Amino acid sequence: MRVIGGERMDCEEVLVSVWRQVLVEGKDEVTLGSEVFRVSFLRAKKLKAVEFTCRGYAIAGIEQNPNTASQWAQLARQGKRIMQFRCAGRYIANVCEGKLCRYAGWRGLGLEEHDR
Repeated sequence: MRVIGGERMDCEEVLVSVWRQVLVEGKDEVTLGSEVFRVSFLRAKKLKAVEFTCRGYAIAGIEQNPNTASQWAQLARQGKRIMQFRCAGRYIANVCEGKLCRYAGWRGLGLEEHDR
């Protein structure tokens, strides 16, 4: 858990906070507790991305590419704000309009038992 604004946040809440700061508030930096992480752009696709840590895991948040064939890309083309999250080479979750969707990789990291 991470302490943010005096409150303890689990990784689920951290991912939603990162999504909100990057895609809703349009911040250039994400603040998690006393740590600040810079938002960058993937040059080839012009998508926002940020690397941060949660419970010792290095996590990358990447704005959903609307130019793919996935269901998430289709939602992005419709204007939904979606961020995909990767850790240890696997997609672990996404946040779409503030709602977290966990993938099998989430359980593989052992996050499910701690962050339910």
